[in-house]
Amino acid sequence: MAPGLIALVQQRENGTPVTPRDIHKSLLDSLATAIVLLDSDLKLRHINPAAEALLSISGERCLGEPITQYFHESNDIPAELQQAAAHSHHYTKRHAQWQLFNGEQITVDYTVTPFYEPGGLVMEIQPIDRLLRISREEMLNASQKTTRELIRGMAHEIKNPLGGIRGAAQLLARELPNNQLQEYTGIIIDEADRLRHLVDRMLGPNQLPQLSALNIHEVLERVATIVRAESSDSVQIVRDYDPSIPELQGDKALLIQALLNIARNALQAMLENHTLEPRLTLRTRVRRQFTIGGQHHPLAVCLEVIDNGPGIPATLLEQIFYPMISGRAEGTGLGLTISQHLIHQHQGLIECHSEAGHTRFSLYLPMDCSPVSNRHAQS
Repeated sequence: MAPGLIALVQQRENGTPVTPRDIHKSLLDSLATAIVLLDSDLKLRHINPAAEALLSISGERCLGEPITQYFHESNDIPAELQQAAAHSHHYTKRHAQWQLFNGEQITVDYTVTPFYEPGGLVMEIQPIDRLLRISREEMLNASQKTTRELIRGMAHEIKNPLGGIRGAAQLLARELPNNQLQEYTGIIIDEADRLRHLVDRMLGPNQLPQLSALNIHEVLERVATIVRAESSDSVQIVRDYDPSIPELQGDKALLIQALLNIARNALQAMLENHTLEPRLTLRTRVRRQFTIGGQHHPLAVCLEVIDNGPGIPATLLEQIFYPMISGRAEGTGLGLTISQHLIHQHQGLIECHSEAGHTRFSLYLPMDCSPVSNRHAQS
């Protein structure tokens, strides 16, 4: 039973009079849905615990204050609420983007309904960020699975004739009368080897992760050391760690490789575009009751690699984890593909948000990881 209803029962048992307002307040406070009651001036009359948690505010401190102080959607929202209050009509908005008082952004569905008091309103708010993230994740996983199956098929079709070409070139080199002609067969062999190596890189590492307990900050510090050396200290590295994160099960070498691919991309983008005061931020946070790949995890760790470079073009943002997709002239388009595969082997996920001056890669790893079988290891 919810705390509000328990208090109401105790109040009745003690013989204290229970008013309709007490009943309504207890019912609202027992709901998991965020509920806000407003008066005709759009000031807070009541906010239940679910709404307090969602908006990151304290009801005791905010009562009597305009609700528009605690979230911003658009400049039209106060007029829309006042019109609903004046004409006693309700409306619903889907996928509304709210900027909260603490700077956090959330996506919500909400319904505004007239209250029984003149001009009063009830706001019923449903956060949908988690549902949207799970939906995007399912689409991404399905797309990547299709892509990986395609790559596996291509690998067989490419490797088999390459082996024949290389073998024929070796036999031909033995029959040629002079070394000058053998130079051409050497080129054929070298190019066949280069193509085979490219296909192997597209497939990613061919071994399962060797899991052991590790401190994720040791992984990030190794990445920071390599990036600092490769940039000759020209990039500022900012550490924003949560020291309370416990050890997790992972393959240290593979996680270093996954993070290093992302950090190197950020480094190259900032340096090639002459970013003023280039900065790379490494951040760690804990996520509770987190869903990855349709599987619920009590605890997950979020690793973020953030840079202040030029950002990823919108035309590439939805494709960056596909092989051979790169925004750089010299890029192979394999680094992020390999990183996504390595994190997937840890039952994790990578997401990306990018705009000019701020690109953030978020890597989610469950604390209760067990390795995902590598079906293409024998390809």
